[in-house]
Amino acid sequence: MNNPIPTPASLPDAWCAIARSRLADHDEILAWLEINLDARLNFSKSLLLVTRSGLAYIDNERSTTDHFPFRPGLSVSRHDHGGVGRIELFDGSVRQACWFYTLAHNVQAMRFIRQFEQYLEAALTGVPCIDDAPECCPDCLSPMSADQGECPQCSSTINAPPSTWTLLRLWRFAKPYKWQLLSGFLLMLASTAATLVPPYLTMPLMDKVLIPYQNGTPIDFVVVSWLLAGLFGSALLAWGLGWAKTYILALVSERIGADLRTITYEHLLRLSLEYFGGKRTGDLMSRIGSESDRICVFLSLHLLDFATDVLMILMTAAILFSINPQLALATLVPLPFIAWMIHNVRDRLRTGFEKIDRVWSQVSNVLADTIPGIRVVKAFAQEGREAERFRVANQHNLQVNDRINKIWSLFTPSVSLLTEMGLLVVWAFGIWQVSNNQITVGVLTAFLAYISRFYARLDSMSRIVSVTQKAAAGAKRIFDILDHVSSVPEPVNPVHLNTIDGRIDLTNVGFRYGNRAVIKGLNLNIQPGEMIGLVGHSGSGKSTLVNLMCRFYDVSEGAISIDGVNIKSLPVSEYRRHIGLVLQDPFLFFGSIAENIAYGRPDATRAQIVAAARAAHAHEFILRLPHGYDSLVGERGHGLSGGERQRISIARALLIDPKILILDEATASVDTETEKEIQKALDNLVEGRTTIAIAHRLSTLHKANRLVVLDKGEVVEIGNHDELMATEGAYYRLYQAQARNVDTDLDDASPVEIEHKVSA
Repeated sequence: MNNPIPTPASLPDAWCAIARSRLADHDEILAWLEINLDARLNFSKSLLLVTRSGLAYIDNERSTTDHFPFRPGLSVSRHDHGGVGRIELFDGSVRQACWFYTLAHNVQAMRFIRQFEQYLEAALTGVPCIDDAPECCPDCLSPMSADQGECPQCSSTINAPPSTWTLLRLWRFAKPYKWQLLSGFLLMLASTAATLVPPYLTMPLMDKVLIPYQNGTPIDFVVVSWLLAGLFGSALLAWGLGWAKTYILALVSERIGADLRTITYEHLLRLSLEYFGGKRTGDLMSRIGSESDRICVFLSLHLLDFATDVLMILMTAAILFSINPQLALATLVPLPFIAWMIHNVRDRLRTGFEKIDRVWSQVSNVLADTIPGIRVVKAFAQEGREAERFRVANQHNLQVNDRINKIWSLFTPSVSLLTEMGLLVVWAFGIWQVSNNQITVGVLTAFLAYISRFYARLDSMSRIVSVTQKAAAGAKRIFDILDHVSSVPEPVNPVHLNTIDGRIDLTNVGFRYGNRAVIKGLNLNIQPGEMIGLVGHSGSGKSTLVNLMCRFYDVSEGAISIDGVNIKSLPVSEYRRHIGLVLQDPFLFFGSIAENIAYGRPDATRAQIVAAARAAHAHEFILRLPHGYDSLVGERGHGLSGGERQRISIARALLIDPKILILDEATASVDTETEKEIQKALDNLVEGRTTIAIAHRLSTLHKANRLVVLDKGEVVEIGNHDELMATEGAYYRLYQAQARNVDTDLDDASPVEIEHKVSA
């Protein structure tokens, strides 16, 4: 019977059993990597192992095992592109094997290769391998152990519970209104003091007027008049001061809330496209709208009440101790219990309310997805499915709220019970002191009046725990946006270019999206006024390259220069004013035709707008609309055809008169007649400008000076159409493939379809 093969504790049991049956006796497994793609890039599980003797590959589906013993010249390399990783094994310069995996396994693959190299060196040199170097998170580069599936630093940042101290960061928004806040605080202090006068006046009213009257002494109406006047005056003063402080602080809090929304939105607009790629629209809308609104309500109402409660408790406690210290101490009996409850409940409420915010954003996300895409929902008859999605999200929201309400519903009555018990203690102790002639009935009456206010404020303060934690959770979600630093930063020492010629130089440009390499070592020089066509298969990096030129993303390696100046040295907005962008699916805003054309240049005159529309061959169809240039465009251009939206997009680009023009599949989704109109408009747009055009339909690039063929993020060919066809390389194969598709489609096509396909 064979002895079991030593295996790492992290290797799944199912693979352990397979490894025991496939490997030699006592061949210890040192490292492993699960491969989830086969040679045809279909999903298929297999296993790579580093053992004491070498590298082993177990293909479980085909029941095969390949073994590559450690020897000089053996090496492993790793590459990734388009969501697929590749590990290659070389013996000298000869490739022995190649394995594929999805990028979900990329971090494990990097760790596996590092371990393979260490054990290979140990086997060749005879020096024992000590794998004590810490792993690093590919995102934040923090140390992490080999058995950790996710980086603890990133995880703690994402899942960190909101702290009440987060609310103190709102001072940044409150600082411009510090004098108004000081005025409001002084008014609050005065109004609180005014509300404490009436109970104090009840002592002489009881001891010097009412009790002597019961004992036969006539009432002194002069004293009574003064006491009643004092009660009326204090009430009137408290009302006036309360109104003034509430009005001032409400105005300030509204302005703080407005500034918070504005600054958050402005910061959001400055973030790169990379940030928006990982966020949901509904979540961001919820943060800027609902969360800032909640903070505003907290500042204008609840924080004001809390500050008043604190002042009332402190001032009441001072008066109580001045009247009778022993009786005052009796009132503090419930305080330790209430403080203990608040401490225990606070953290659970805070994390609970943040979870409520996240769950509510899921409800908002369903709305943000469905309403803009209502045409697709109805076209595929998925109303029931979307209603179910909303119902599930809403039910989840209800369940989370129910859990929090369970805690809160027990907490509030418990505080009320403790305050009632405290009042009972004061009654009992006060009666005992009255019976021993230690205090008068008037003192006890005033004390009870004060203590009622004391406990009422204490009860109110306990209720503030809920709204405070809600506001803290909201503030955290907003500061998550404000703390995010754009991956496309503004230059520290900007270089200003008032005019540019349009020369673009790309030098050793590389770009990685997370763990995935999209562009690698790309070099390209584009002359002013030159038209470059970018061609290649889907996923070859064409759109990514355009995004890098527009500086929607920053390059990971190398540099992009305009007229010899690195674009990272130019202010982002100033640089993009020189770029005109025409997309395959143009986006139009809700508003008039004229407003959409003038979007990039709001100060344009009507004559300039009309001139741009004429050059874009849009003037004729605009005049056919009910209100011409003042006709309203629905959200995302609803009410206009694809070709009409595209021509308005071209007019928008023409109006800003850019020196660099980028066309991203501008004629891909239109019919033949519309394409001819758009092509005429593009001819006007391209003239005299440096142009980069992306097109899958190669015939649309007949006016390009040069064609740049991309494959897997690298330039594989450059030249004009005739030159590239003569070399019979990558471009030739693309062109022939398109020609074969046209010929095949013509067999069963109608005359109209034939005309369209031939023209393409």
